Order: sequence, then C-alpha cells, then structure tokens
Amino acid sequence: MTTMEDPSLERHFKGHRDTVTSVDFNCNMKQIATGSLDSCLMIWNTKPQMRAYRFVGHKDAVLSVQFSPSGHLVASASRDKTVRLWVPSVKGESTVFKAHTATVRSVSFSSDGQSLVTASDDKTVKVWAVHRQKFLLSLSQHINWVRCAKFSPDGHLIVSASDDKTIKIWDKNSRECIHSFYEHGGFVNYVDFHPSGTCIAAASNDNTVKVWDIRTNKLLQHYQVHSAAVNGLSFHPTGNYLITASNDSTLKILDLVEGRLLYTLHGHQGPATCVVFAKNGEHFASGGSDEQVMLWRTNFDTVDYGEVLRHQQHTFLSGEDRVAQNGTSSRPTHPSASIQNRLQSCEATTKSSGKGSSYERVPSRSTSGPRRPSPEPYEHLLPVEQQQEQRPLAAKEDAIPAALTNTLEHIVAQLDVLTQTVAILEQRLTLTEDKLKECIDNQQKIALQQQQQQQQPGE
Repeated sequence: MTTMEDPSLERHFKGHRDTVTSVDFNCNMKQIATGSLDSCLMIWNTKPQMRAYRFVGHKDAVLSVQFSPSGHLVASASRDKTVRLWVPSVKGESTVFKAHTATVRSVSFSSDGQSLVTASDDKTVKVWAVHRQKFLLSLSQHINWVRCAKFSPDGHLIVSASDDKTIKIWDKNSRECIHSFYEHGGFVNYVDFHPSGTCIAAASNDNTVKVWDIRTNKLLQHYQVHSAAVNGLSFHPTGNYLITASNDSTLKILDLVEGRLLYTLHGHQGPATCVVFAKNGEHFASGGSDEQVMLWRTNFDTVDYGEVLRHQQHTFLSGEDRVAQNGTSSRPTHPSASIQNRLQSCEATTKSSGKGSSYERVPSRSTSGPRRPSPEPYEHLLPVEQQQEQRPLAAKEDAIPAALTNTLEHIVAQLDVLTQTVAILEQRLTLTEDKLKECIDNQQKIALQQQQQQQQPGE
C-alpha cells in the first residue's frame, strides 16, 4: 500500500532581474540551470550552503537552457541569435556560435549528447554537432516563428512547434517532414516527446494541452485545464504524469493514465513560464515572471523510480486494476502502454480550474490506493518489429555489468569536458594570433615612422 502525498515547495531561488524563461536539472541533481530575459544564465546549487553562479555573455534575453545528458555542459539560446555552450563551474567558460539569422527560441541535446537542435524566429530548425559546433542540417517548412524543437528519445525524429499553429514531426536522416498536426487554435509554445517515444504533448496559446500518438497520428488526449496560455510542460520520467505551466500563474499536474487533472499548484505571483521534472522524478522546478525559481518535491508518486525506469518497457497494470473502490485510484507505473490502451476506446477531456493563495496545493480528489503488478507484457501494444528489437536490447542491457556502464559514462563525460576545453583553447589561440598580428603591424608602422624621421634631417 502506497500513500499519495501532495507535492510540496522545498525552496525558492532569487537572483534573476527579469522573467525566468527556461529551467533544467543536471542529471546529478546537484544543479539547476535557468535562463532569463535579463540576458543571464544562472546555475543554482541545490545544496543550501553552495552559492549560485551567474554567467554573463549573451547580449540579449536567454530564452532556453538545457544541460547535456552527462551534465558537463549547458547549452543556452538567445535573442542575440547565438547559442552558447557553457561549462557549469565557477569559471563559467563558454563557446559561442551564431546559430540563426533571428532570435533562437529553443536549444536541446540529443539523448547521446552528440547533437543539438535549435529553433528560431527565422522559421527554421537546425541540427548541430556538439563537437566544434558544426552545422549538420536545416529543416524549413514552417511559415512562422519556431518556438520549440526536441529530439525523440532514440534520436531518429525531431518534433517542432511553431507560431503557424502546427506541430511537425521530422525524420532526421531523410530531413523530411513525416507529419503535421493542425489541431491547435493558437501559437504552439512548447512540445516534447513522451519517454517511450511513441507520443508527443504540446502546450498552446489556446489554453490547451494536447497529446498525440505519433504512430497513428491520432489525438489521444485534450486538456482544457488552464484559463490562460500554456507556456511549458514536462513528462514525469515514468511517463505517468505531465506537468504544465501557464500564464494563469498555476502549475497543473495531469494523470495521463486516468486522463484527469491531479493537482493545481499556486506558487508564482504572475505567469508561470517554464517547468521541468528532474531526471529521477523526485523533484520538479518552475520559473515565472516574478523572477523566481521554485524547487518542488514531487511526493505524490513515491515508488522506487529506478525500478520503474528499469522495467518501464516490460510490465504495466491492467485496465481493471486502474480504478479502486470508494473513489481511490490505483496508479500504473508504466503508462506509455496504459495510456494507449485506455485512450483507444475514448478521448479523455478534462476541464477544471483552481484558485488559491501562494504555495497552495489543490489535489483534484483523494488519490491513494494499492498498486498491483500485472502479468501482461508492455510489448503486446507495440508493432511486431519493435517487439523483436526490444527483447535483444533488454538482454544486452542486463548483460552489461554496472561497473562497466559507470566507467563508460565517466569516459563519455570526460570526453565532453575535453571537447569543450579544446574548443575554448582554439578560440583563445585565434584571439592571441589576432593580437600578435596586430602588435607586429604596429611595430612595423613605428619602425617605418622612425626611418622616415631619421631620413628627414639628412635631406
């Protein structure tokens, strides 16, 4: 028996001088990165004793930030048309490259940390190699500003959201637009993939959040829970829950398996602009126009997240186990299949509004109940080819010793740092060469002037 608890505000950070536009957790859970209209990127240490770092470099608003999967780099996108890659340490060293011909609204790493995808007001989506920031490809079918772009978990697809009110799915290898979704009635502010890679969720100025299955291109869920534009969203790592941030100043937590609003959180004084779950699901962070960054403890799903993530693609709860007696709910821990199973039969539309004072947490209803595992496998809802691919993969993962995995992860992280260091050294070397050339030119001019002066008296 697991008792559900309400999310709670753990602490808040003050330091930005304007609206907080973007927030992300380091995978080690020790740092939070934020961007702001004040043109600064800040790194907050979750340990109370540690001070925050303020990184200055962008010449205009920072609109998007994200840690690399290893946590050794932070990417930032700005209105100054550039993207910067920072080392999140006290020195705050960075490399900069001009990514677009207009404002860069979004930057995101691929899951292997080797690529970056950017979205811009120049109506394009671009993909870059993180090493040397080499341009790889451009996607250009949107007819208005592109506000957000993300890689799928496997890195083969890209999803983009635009002010042309569409969401597009792209094949990275063929560079073709596979499908466009037109259901939103307003600008689409944010989009992301479900952890399973089979669904996407989008937040729009039309006050709605929508979830689609990208295998069938069908709208699965439509939530009209906010009373103003929805600015951002984030999937819980288990895929069971979705959290949203809105101009109505609230955060909403949606239960995707049951298709309903679970909590309304009041904390920000003014629009809530961004929100993200930590990689382990135990915390989430939000930012707002009140210049504050808030760190929340999830609480409501206290299962062992590591266990859930390890077995996410093998088991889930059967439909009859989902709703317990007397208004309580039993909640599946593996929703990517559960969502699909539930929503093939009906589209879930949830309507609600919540009002309350600062930091008030408003659960939709009592939510506690038993969790019973089901013998049914996750794979039976996947296409046959994917089932065949997944089983050998799972077997391989089990065969790799934990120590070897940790070592490889450490090596990748060190390579990340080395790549960044080399890029910084190259930049400094170029600057030094330029200065040296300038000095030599000046010396030659001075020598020439001296010769001319010596020759004049003789004449």
